[in-house]
Amino acid sequence: METFAAPPSYAPAPDLLAGRTILVTGAGSGIGRAAALAYANHGATVLLLGRRASTLDAVYDEIEAAGGPRAGIIELDLETITEEQCVRLANELGGEFGHLDGLLHNASVLGERRPIESASYGEWQKVIQVNLNAGFLLTRCLLPLLQAAPRASVIFTSSGVGRTGRAFWGAYAVSKFATEGLVQVLASELENTSAVRVNSVNPGATNTAMRRAAYPAERPDQNPQPEDIMPTYLYLIGDDSSAHTGHSFDAQPPRG
Repeated sequence: METFAAPPSYAPAPDLLAGRTILVTGAGSGIGRAAALAYANHGATVLLLGRRASTLDAVYDEIEAAGGPRAGIIELDLETITEEQCVRLANELGGEFGHLDGLLHNASVLGERRPIESASYGEWQKVIQVNLNAGFLLTRCLLPLLQAAPRASVIFTSSGVGRTGRAFWGAYAVSKFATEGLVQVLASELENTSAVRVNSVNPGATNTAMRRAAYPAERPDQNPQPEDIMPTYLYLIGDDSSAHTGHSFDAQPPRG
């Protein structure tokens, strides 16, 4: 699989996202929080979606303190999200904003690290639901708003184990393989009929709670902070990446 990267030393314009409205899932912590702050810092109105109001409120306050456009808070649990909730959300956003310029699917859960032969079906279903099904449902329901924008970008979150399978990564790896397929199918469907671009990004080893849970013996400070990989997230959400759709990006150079 061919992968891409943001241009070396990519430096987005300060007003890259001025006037844009962008929804970020899993916006309360980790990479989602960093992306929400970066997007707001470059002029976007950011809609913060997550399951805990307390963490979303904290990010909202950070954006306000930095002087960014007023953010929105959407408290939804992707493990239990329904089609009715997604339709209602689309209607509410359509009534308030008219369109949506960007959608970052950042939220994911790790699930079990164990062999397939002993995997829990309940945990398998949870991972597939959060990492794949919820992203499909949100995208399908929000697509008319994305198509109503002059140009829009949808970013799905992948992983190295979603490109090359690895023992004991189970449902997480499978969900990321499926995500790569969803990106390719949707991008192909929209390429000649819409100004909506669809790409995936592999964050790589980053100092997040999920990474620390997956690699408990690893020194967290050896990995970059979420803020360090934001150039790729800014590149993909803005117009500088307008030539890309259906592509897989790496936020960090591959490790040898």
